[in-house]
Amino acid sequence: FFPLLRRFPSLLSVSDRTMAVGQNKRLSKGKKGKGKKAVDAFSKKDWYDIKAPSAFQVRNVGKTLVTRSSGMRVATEFLKGRVVEANLADLNKDEDQNYRKIKLQIMDVQGKNCLCNFYGMDMTTDKIRSLVKKWQTTIECAVDVTTTDGYKLRMFCIAFTKKRQNQLKKTTYAQTAQIKAIRKKMTDIMTKEATTVDLKELVRKFIPNSIGTQIEQACQCLYPLKDVYIRKVKTLKAPRFDITKLMEVHGSSTEVSSAPISSIDEGSKVDRPSETPA
Repeated sequence: FFPLLRRFPSLLSVSDRTMAVGQNKRLSKGKKGKGKKAVDAFSKKDWYDIKAPSAFQVRNVGKTLVTRSSGMRVATEFLKGRVVEANLADLNKDEDQNYRKIKLQIMDVQGKNCLCNFYGMDMTTDKIRSLVKKWQTTIECAVDVTTTDGYKLRMFCIAFTKKRQNQLKKTTYAQTAQIKAIRKKMTDIMTKEATTVDLKELVRKFIPNSIGTQIEQACQCLYPLKDVYIRKVKTLKAPRFDITKLMEVHGSSTEVSSAPISSIDEGSKVDRPSETPA
């Protein structure tokens, strides 16, 4: 039959000749995706407040979104573990601390409040770039520490050499032996300050940069230093979650929210002083 069609194409009907291979225009199936309706994604989501620990002045960090619970899907389980980043200037209402970034991790959800704990710290890029200059030595150090409550952290320190008093020489380069001695002093001080306190107290030391000040004073005998900072802090390992310890970290805010309302007799009679006409 097919050899005959090649020799006599007029045997094909009109409809067969107009339909070519690969040119099915879906005429019989209708328009593609016609029945779908556009649904606003935000209509299925809820807002939750992010609460910072009591070490910071501003407790309301911001808000976060999560898809509403449905079926076996629980919304709070998708909130736990989220890491948020905030500027220390906003958390403490101090513009002088705007070079520090604080990371907080959501540990528990109570109602519409997400209770966070300290997760890490970093410095802004522009601050670090402004510190690095010519004619001086940059000294960096990293150490792993474990707090008394079981948090394993990695702390990074950075320092820069400066001119001695009445120095005329342009450069302030430290020798290799001096750099090693300064780095050992940094390691000892960071280990001592971090391993003797819990995470809550360690965060209170990070905020005013008290550890950096101690390192600067201790290294004056080796080589004068300036701009000594705890540049970065990372959480390597956290202990098993304990709700009571998290409540201690959040302090008064959770105590106020969970405090029972004192019973008041709304219908009791109140004695008022008699008003005598003038």
